[in-house]
Amino acid sequence: MHAGPGSGLQRARSFMMLATGLYRASHLVVGAVAVAQHQRGLVLSWAGFAVALGSSTAVFLTARARHWFTFWPPLIDLVLIGCVLPYVVYAGGADRPSMIAWAMLLGGSASAVCAVAYRGRTAVAGCVSALLVTHTGGYWVAGADVAVTAGHLNAVVSSAVLARVFWWYLRRQGTALDAATEQAIAAEAERARYAERMAHHRALHDTVLATLTAIATGRADPGAEAVRERCAREAAYLRRLVQQQAEGDAAPAVTEAVERAVRSVECLGLRVKAQYGAVPDIPGPVAEALGSAVTEALNNVLRHAGTGQAYVTVTGLGDGETDDEGQGAGGKEGRRGGVVVTVADRGIGFDPRTAGKGIGLRSSVVARMEEAGGAAEIDSAPGEGTCVVLRWPA
Repeated sequence: MHAGPGSGLQRARSFMMLATGLYRASHLVVGAVAVAQHQRGLVLSWAGFAVALGSSTAVFLTARARHWFTFWPPLIDLVLIGCVLPYVVYAGGADRPSMIAWAMLLGGSASAVCAVAYRGRTAVAGCVSALLVTHTGGYWVAGADVAVTAGHLNAVVSSAVLARVFWWYLRRQGTALDAATEQAIAAEAERARYAERMAHHRALHDTVLATLTAIATGRADPGAEAVRERCAREAAYLRRLVQQQAEGDAAPAVTEAVERAVRSVECLGLRVKAQYGAVPDIPGPVAEALGSAVTEALNNVLRHAGTGQAYVTVTGLGDGETDDEGQGAGGKEGRRGGVVVTVADRGIGFDPRTAGKGIGLRSSVVARMEEAGGAAEIDSAPGEGTCVVLRWPA
């Protein structure tokens, strides 16, 4: 399962990186105190501690940058810190078991890192075996008692086993959490689709079905002008409904808000040709603000444009437009998850520079979009019609 940012599996990984990092830090503190107090004159002890500190930094900074341990840093750390460091310290003059104990201790955190970094049991067993062999030899040349050697080897194995068990449990819980989250999202999407279908069913019942029933029963004259206009509006609604169903991934919050605006002015006699593209889902309050702005723009067409036809398009910025920044992550063009709604007419137009500040376009469209974090652009000229472009985000 993919461990995306914020997923349960990634949170489990972050916890294990933190836990093993703190485990290594505790060993480094012991090493720093041991060298500073008892081996200040041993150059190789200082050099060995510096290598241990550098290797630890490389392992955990790389893991943090990649969001998990990669193959080589833990392996290099195992060889340098777990297998070689004790012999370097011994060769530098720390020739007693108590003097090389801090270097041996670092092998425990090295085994813990390998236990969680590598998925295969064979790989983990190989890492732990390498530590057991080299540490047994290190304590043997230093003349350590069997009890000391056995206790240390037990600590190395226990560190790997405990880290492996903890990681197994956390990985299992994180994966289960991600699966439950996916199921909840799928269920919520299904509920939203059902609610959308029911809304369309109610709308069809109240409009198209009612009109057809009235004509079929003779209560309405199909040749009457009012009936023909109503049929034209409902045919346009059906075409938009079919288009939305074909798009499949259009965001219901946006399309429904704009559709309500379109139908509200169609009932007043304005013919609207609306087209909906695939748009990302956006917050409900933003969708409502867009719908209200579209309603006001269409009302202005109805009141001022001197035409009976308007055009509405709804598209997503992710459909092909890119950020002004140019390049996104990975060298590809960055796409913005926003929405663009255009309301246009071919009416008489006006001069935006001389229009009064109290006009509905400015007070109810521009201001409303700005409050929702978007923007509105008005392009018009006398005799050239009007085009209102609503964008979110701004």
